[in-house]
Amino acid sequence: MDEIFPLVDKEGNVIGKASRKECHNGSKLLHPVIHLHIFNSEGKILLQKRASNKDIQPSKWDTSVGGHIDYGEDIEKALFREATEELGIKDFIPHFIRSYLFESDIEKELVYSFKTIYAGPFVFDPKEIDEIRFWNLKDIQHNMGKSIFTPNFEEEFNYLFR
Repeated sequence: MDEIFPLVDKEGNVIGKASRKECHNGSKLLHPVIHLHIFNSEGKILLQKRASNKDIQPSKWDTSVGGHIDYGEDIEKALFREATEELGIKDFIPHFIRSYLFESDIEKELVYSFKTIYAGPFVFDPKEIDEIRFWNLKDIQHNMGKSIFTPNFEEEFNYLFR
């Protein structure tokens, strides 16, 4: 069964709904997503390597948690649901960073970006995520623009420290 996402305007107001397939087929229907950046106490950031079978950005390193907001779901509920589904974490305090529009060749998203400090443990589904690990900031900066990270992550990275 295909997931149903809310369609939103640039301010995040729901103006309709569409299936995942409709949102990811090049239609550029604006739909909301959440991103959670997880730091440890040493200032390293947890990244996930997207599974090779993903329809968008397979095998690239990405934000700690990223996912779609379901139709009828609020931002905070989606944030905690995705964190639980992707990494098995429930007990964290999110801090809002910013929201922004992101557009790729096949989709357009309104991204709600958050960060938190959390050291683990983590549990992930190998069908969804190939690997997770904490990266130091210098290694991330050194690998920017080399097609190692998703474009979303590269765009968001600089906003994590403002």
